[in-house]
Amino acid sequence: MGLKRRLFTAAAVVCAAAAVAAIGLSGKTVSQEQEETIFSKSKDTIYFWYTDEALTDYLGSAAVAYGENHDVRVIPVLTSGLEYLEEINKASIQSENPPDLYIISNDSLEKAFLAGLASPLEEEGWSEIKEEYPDAARLAVTYKNKTVGYPFYFETSSLLYNRTYLEDFARSLIEAERDAAEGEAAMAELEENGPLEEGESGEGDAPEDGDMPDIDAEPETGADDEAGMQELVAERVREILPSTIDDILNFANEYNAPEQVEAIFKWDVTDIFYNYFFAGNYMIVGGAAGDNTANMNIYNKDAIECLKVYQDLNQFFSIDTKEISYDKILDDFIAGKIVYTVATTDAVAKLEEAKENGSFAYDYSIALVPDINEELLTRSLSVTNCVVVNGYSDKQEAAEDFARFLTCEYTDTLYARTGKVAARYGVDYGNNNLQEFVNEYEISVPVPKMVETSNFWVELEIAFAQIWDGADANDRLRQLSEKIMTQVTGEPYTETVIEEEEEAVEEIEYLDEEELRREAQEGGEETQ
Repeated sequence: MGLKRRLFTAAAVVCAAAAVAAIGLSGKTVSQEQEETIFSKSKDTIYFWYTDEALTDYLGSAAVAYGENHDVRVIPVLTSGLEYLEEINKASIQSENPPDLYIISNDSLEKAFLAGLASPLEEEGWSEIKEEYPDAARLAVTYKNKTVGYPFYFETSSLLYNRTYLEDFARSLIEAERDAAEGEAAMAELEENGPLEEGESGEGDAPEDGDMPDIDAEPETGADDEAGMQELVAERVREILPSTIDDILNFANEYNAPEQVEAIFKWDVTDIFYNYFFAGNYMIVGGAAGDNTANMNIYNKDAIECLKVYQDLNQFFSIDTKEISYDKILDDFIAGKIVYTVATTDAVAKLEEAKENGSFAYDYSIALVPDINEELLTRSLSVTNCVVVNGYSDKQEAAEDFARFLTCEYTDTLYARTGKVAARYGVDYGNNNLQEFVNEYEISVPVPKMVETSNFWVELEIAFAQIWDGADANDRLRQLSEKIMTQVTGEPYTETVIEEEEEAVEEIEYLDEEELRREAQEGGEETQ
């Protein structure tokens, strides 16, 4: 899924009439009217808006579970993601039943807060649970030192690789090393003892009758040897697994790929969500919490160097932007055509389904995205969807209590029922690959919240595309920074051009034929 859809439509869902009735000024759907006949009329009612239909059953179950132990009924309301905040604002002012809380991505929190639609959490209550969340989650819901939502679920990108290929490669290396060691040992013995005389078997004297082996004894199997080999293979795979882009390039040079492999490393270079990690550690947009217009540093030497490496990869891997898409990348990975790629959390469900139906004949694993090299580090981008209490709600205490219940106590089945990965620690997914995504999320860069930089991602995606196709990384990044900084400062902004050091070019020392002739003559005279 592209970043633009992820950020700007907030998982937009066009609600079919058969699925859910349109929301009127009352703020209710037909299904809500039916629910009111089920719940006790004496209970307080809070309305909970969301846009992703995949959450419907899960939120309904959460509402029922909460209502069983609280004197509050929760009515989830599925609404369109188009003009979502505007509709929340409109309903908050005009509707008899406005949303008391809602789900929104963290990039919209500044807009929501400034409109009065996001009520800060009680710091005492938040301090009790905040350590249960990764840094990225806490920063995602922070605005101007206030916590304005509960982190719910996240999306980020990590390295996806074909573990079967790496295991086979590791096994071949180990076997080659063993063969080489045996060959060296044989040569050493030959040098020490000389060749065997005729008639010598080299196996020692034949056993006497009393020394014959027990034929009834159970023969040894190779189980122990195979177990030992598997341990060695697992250890070697950990060594092979790339920690840098340089490691991937070295692997590509050494790996004897199977016939079906078409690419060692291939990813969707058209989507900034899968590209951002290349320069993500060095582009500062609003500081750690993404909410400070005074903390901006897009154009800098390290970011330029990262983008130059990114551009060079086009020469090495030759990815055609006109023929690429994330879905096609995953399909090719399933077909065994790709060794390494960059994927989001949705890949796990797709790969597990493919394994079950037999279309994916390999094992796979997730790892942190590699750094550029030992000096230039990387960080992925992340989007956190959070639950926010409406500042216009007259039931804020009940709304905040349900938000805490939903995001802190009712997350064990979130992934199994929705495909969403919880933005907190302590959830057992039964699949270590999802935990690896949590590890990536922990150190990721939360998408900024500032209204002034809302078009940054579109502009950055364009810049990445142009740099991939050969545009000068220094010039293009400077132009991007000047455009964004002009928006942030409200006046024309000019960056000081960063002068790059000339790459060292090895000088070729040409031969001086006259000097060589003279030296040759002098040498000839000395020998006479």
